[in-house]
Amino acid sequence: MHEKSIELLNKAVGDELTAVHQYMYWHFHCDDQGYDLLAELFKRTAIEEMNHVEKLAERILFLKGDVDMTLNDPVKNEKDVEKMLKMAAEMEQTSARDYNGWAIECAQNADSQSKQLFEELVADEERHFDQYDIELENLSRFGKDYLVLQSIERARTRGSQTSE
Repeated sequence: MHEKSIELLNKAVGDELTAVHQYMYWHFHCDDQGYDLLAELFKRTAIEEMNHVEKLAERILFLKGDVDMTLNDPVKNEKDVEKMLKMAAEMEQTSARDYNGWAIECAQNADSQSKQLFEELVADEERHFDQYDIELENLSRFGKDYLVLQSIERARTRGSQTSE
């Protein structure tokens, strides 16, 4: 009865798992480059995406489906911050668009709970997009100085930790 919803929910699981892996990859590289604030943003987003996987999986299991834990795409080995942010914004926009459409499909198949779950995810994805869009604007406005400020922040916070 809910085969289509299970299919869509599993597509979303794959998208979210891909996002978790991609964001953690970028978290590691931003951290390595000294960009603590961006590293933390990527890490927080990855954790939120992990929570999305859990909600989607719970819904799939409730509908008596099986959770497909396959990534939809491989992790992209991008280390340039501006490109990371552009890719992140694009990923979030794509997810919001897909989830909007899938919410409509679920509604057409009389599955209001899956519809509601997709609508909740849209709100989160749009918020994530906004965060990355703001970072891109900051990078555009301030140039590489914006990244220098992040490195200074690391030195300031780590320096205060070691002096105690």
